[in-house]
Amino acid sequence: MARLEIDGVSKHYGEFYAARDVSLDVAEGEFLVLLGPSGCGKTTTLRMIAGFVEPSAGAIRIGNKDVTRLPPWKRNTGLVFQNYALFPHLTVAQNVAFGLEMRKVSKAEAASKVEDALRLVRLDHLGERLPRQLSGGQQQRVALARALVFRPDVLLLDEPLSNLDAKLRHEVRVEIRSLQQRLGITTVMVTHDQEEALTMADRLVVMNEGRVRQVGSQRDLYERPVDHFVAGFVGRSSFIRGEMHGDTLTTDGGLAIRCERQIVGKAEIALRPERVFVGATPVEGLGNSFPGEVEFVSYMGGLIDIHVRLSEHDHVIAQVPNHDGSILPSVGDRIHVGWAPTSAVFPAGDSASEG
Repeated sequence: MARLEIDGVSKHYGEFYAARDVSLDVAEGEFLVLLGPSGCGKTTTLRMIAGFVEPSAGAIRIGNKDVTRLPPWKRNTGLVFQNYALFPHLTVAQNVAFGLEMRKVSKAEAASKVEDALRLVRLDHLGERLPRQLSGGQQQRVALARALVFRPDVLLLDEPLSNLDAKLRHEVRVEIRSLQQRLGITTVMVTHDQEEALTMADRLVVMNEGRVRQVGSQRDLYERPVDHFVAGFVGRSSFIRGEMHGDTLTTDGGLAIRCERQIVGKAEIALRPERVFVGATPVEGLGNSFPGEVEFVSYMGGLIDIHVRLSEHDHVIAQVPNHDGSILPSVGDRIHVGWAPTSAVFPAGDSASEG
């Protein structure tokens, strides 16, 4: 394992910037996740680390060694591709050994390393099978073994779970995280799946339009998003806009919402759905309670989302646990919602100022 430093790295094609001025410092043994929508620059950044895309500017260092202009095979990074990129005509063992052959490792040493790598991912009994004879989860583990077989300084994962079904994704991400912690290998993973990012990462990097928007722990990004984009992308939020006077936001729809902060000017608050409470009568003791009309109810098993219109301009989503005997509201029902003043998050970037 090694420290990874990305210093002011950009990649442009003509006037279009796929990544712009990306700077990250990944500690030895850290699991860093690049999170963002399609086209945000996360995969371009990963491929610049791997050496498959040459930066237009900036520097990349692995273990204090500048690798910016080195080809992939001289960087000692292991990359797991989104589609696994297994050779269909080679056995599992031969697929895993392929990188070692390119590095001119002797056959005896390669055989030992392949056996160790397959044992790590619990596939040592399937070495003679072809990829088509494996399940999706097993193919993913073969790709992981191939990336780990030469003990890379940095492991790179390009949306490695996107081809698996939902249940298998849950299982495999636990396996990957456990293996990474056991090996202590520095890891960078790309994903657009928020749940994957929140459950696997030591730190998250949220990207959009080629830029890094925020770096931090899961709690940092969820509790203290720096802007509207992060608040909307990491988890879910209901956004309400209006004018702040002291600790009260007067919304565009005429609601008077009490907040913890005291600021002046136009502002926007974000409310997380699990912090919005619902009731048939006014919600007492929280500081904010408003009547509204149910617009949509989403049943998700253990949780229920209730979309509530509070005014012509204001609506919120409440997420409530599905307890035994829970009575679900129906579309068109009149209910009350409430939340504490401390539940309102002010994403940075609004025009309000501290009062």
